[in-house]
Formats: sequence, structure tokens, C-alpha cells
Amino acid sequence: MSDRLNNPPAVGQTINRLRKEKHLTLDQLAAVCGVSKSMLSQIERNETNPTLATVWRLAEALGETIDDIVRGDEPGHSLTVIRGASVPILNDAKGHYSLKVLGPASLVNDMEWYEIDMAAGGKMTSNPHTARTTEHLTVFSGEFEVTAGGETEPVKAGETARYAADQPHEIRNVGETNGRALLVVLMGKQI
Repeated sequence: MSDRLNNPPAVGQTINRLRKEKHLTLDQLAAVCGVSKSMLSQIERNETNPTLATVWRLAEALGETIDDIVRGDEPGHSLTVIRGASVPILNDAKGHYSLKVLGPASLVNDMEWYEIDMAAGGKMTSNPHTARTTEHLTVFSGEFEVTAGGETEPVKAGETARYAADQPHEIRNVGETNGRALLVVLMGKQI
């Protein structure tokens, strides 16, 4: 097993580095995040491991994510492979379709992507997403039909439909066999 799994992350070292980069004293950081100066000092010297709630408050005060605080100076990975058995699959209760969740949870507020496997005659009806959200459906096999904003268009293998998803919309498999497609959802932003 790697050292990374055996040893807790050096959160204190990261807090100390970020605090100094932002030119904050221990007193100033303590005032902003609501953690006592003595506790901050112990955390920075790695004499104590902070709770998740404390790490969250420190991350907020320093304008960082919890992940940034916990990973610290650990080098990022250049390549990550998600094995097939680890990919979450959402199944429609009526058996019309299944969605393989291909996008990482960290992007869920910005974009999502799924592999759709839809039974012949199956449909996926969606309520409006946030304003300015769009969907992009690329068909790999089968014959689909997309309805959005009162318009309906056929989408065949090798074609892509792009449509506003901030209104009711529906994807249907109008073919006689199962159909497969890639669905990319680009989320609109709340103002």
C-alpha cells in the first residue's frame, strides 16, 4: 500500500502555505474562519488533525476547495481511468432506458454526460433545467426523436441534436431495436 494511503494528508502545511500566500496572520485567519488562533497554530504545525467542518471553514476563508486543502502539494494525476464496474448506472423504473454516468461528480454544476441505452419505443421525458441549459444528443445506433420547445426532429446514427433544455424536452427511441447515444448536458448558470 502506498504512503499516501497510510498517512493522513499534511493539511497544516497546506494551510500555512495558503495563509502566507494570502498575506494573512494567524489572528486574521482565525477571525475570518471562526477557528481559534491556538487551534490554527496546532493545525499548521500538524499537531492535530482538523475535523471536516474545520477544514471546510478554512477552505471557505482561504477561497479554496476542501479538495485543494486536503491534497495540498500532492502532484495531480495526469491520467485517471474509471473502470467499467465503477461507472454508476441509473435505470428507468419502467425499463425504458439506462444511463451510464460518465461525467465526474465534481463537474455536476457545469456539465454532465451520459451514455444512453434506450429500448425500442422507450422515452426519457425531462422537466426544464436551469435557464440557458443545453443538451447535445449524439446517436451511435438506432433511431431517436427529440422534442424541445414544441419542435420535434429525428436523429439517426452519426447525427447530433442540440437543443434548449430549459423547457420540457423528451428523447424517444422510434426505431425497432435498442438505441445507444451520448447525452451531454451543459448547465446554465444561476444569476
